[in-house]
Amino acid sequence: MTNPHLTPLLEAVASLEVAWDDADCGADLSREQLLAANAAISTLRRRLDGLHTEVAAGIDHESRPELGPDSLSKQQGFRNSATLIAATTGGSTGEAAKLTKLGKATAPRSNLLGERLPAKYPAVEAAIHRGTIAADAGSLIVGLLDRVRLHTTVERVAEAEALLVEQSSGLTLHEVRKLVTHAEAWLNPDGVEPREEEARANRSLTMYERDGSLFINFCTDVASGTPVKAAIDAWVTATFQARTNDGDTADDTEADHRTVAQLQADALTAICEHITGCDNNGLPLTGATVIVRVSLDDLTAGTGVATIDGTDQPISISTCRQMAASGGVIPAVLGSDGEILDWGREKRLFTRAQRLALVERDGGCVMCGLPPHMTKAHHIRWWQRDTGPTDLSNGVLLCTSCHHRIHDNGWNIHVDGTKRTSKVWIIPPATVDPAQTPRLGGRARYDIAA
Repeated sequence: MTNPHLTPLLEAVASLEVAWDDADCGADLSREQLLAANAAISTLRRRLDGLHTEVAAGIDHESRPELGPDSLSKQQGFRNSATLIAATTGGSTGEAAKLTKLGKATAPRSNLLGERLPAKYPAVEAAIHRGTIAADAGSLIVGLLDRVRLHTTVERVAEAEALLVEQSSGLTLHEVRKLVTHAEAWLNPDGVEPREEEARANRSLTMYERDGSLFINFCTDVASGTPVKAAIDAWVTATFQARTNDGDTADDTEADHRTVAQLQADALTAICEHITGCDNNGLPLTGATVIVRVSLDDLTAGTGVATIDGTDQPISISTCRQMAASGGVIPAVLGSDGEILDWGREKRLFTRAQRLALVERDGGCVMCGLPPHMTKAHHIRWWQRDTGPTDLSNGVLLCTSCHHRIHDNGWNIHVDGTKRTSKVWIIPPATVDPAQTPRLGGRARYDIAA
């Protein structure tokens, strides 16, 4: 009889075998087979990592310090369980320690009477062993839950665990990290301001020259760094747009082949040249608008947190009030659902007010998550072909790449209302998902409190 621990692994292996069933020996896989094989391998890897967390926790238990010379890791010639596991996986001791910590947080426990207790985080345990989330994502969730346990109730931690596990499925590790950041502000809003003060106290900018290059190291709190980031991003975005406009006619020998990192360095140089020279020629920084968002209730009570468009880290209410008093910053105080900004067919282009409303709803590109200043407002039903109105229910923020994907590859978008609380759904073509299951897009994808 098959060990139940191995059943998920065997199921994933069987799926992988099916992916190659119709392929000739040594022949290239078709697109459908490639997708099926990739999905099966990914599931197999996640389930294998889930099983490995359990084994790592067991090795750690058998290597606990109180065992002395009888410690499993010491008997095998290693200092501790992390070095033993790292030596066998070929990874780092840090990765092994993270695997062990996740295993201990998701393993069954016993009380002082020896009675069996559920895992510390049962929802994470179930998701790890089903293979719906990766071990790295599970580690991020466990790390957050451990940090906030002293600042909130057990019920709130359990609620957050269930929400995080549900929403992390299908996300990249970067997206899970962003989701966890939002969840931490939701669970422990009082912890935001102390982190801000620490970051502000540790701000620094150092410069030195070496081998013909100038090195600049800059570190500051999120609120202070937002104008810098917004200005550089806007300059880079304008450069990319110029590339697109000139792409059909430009000689390849004159084409702009600079990388993003090079463009960001050139943006900083151009901005500083403009300031020192004050030549009034202007810079392409029309997208460099800083918008701080906060609910009216939080602003009035002085509790909770605020957010800045284009950044993942929340800010405290006191910092929000300071920024709202600064020039070049738009404070967006959100009360009820507010005014519905619809213009029908009277206007071809979305107005500034409508774009701000779309930014509030979408948070940036609804598909890939690029920040607002790297997107444009597009009609879901085309203005000319479909006689689509310039209304919020027919508008969506998309970056250039995702805009082309929508038009060229048969994807569709649906908005479930006209309010700022409406959700945007991305509908894949039947060639990608025969069931065409809608996928949540935009800001709501990371809104743990939604």
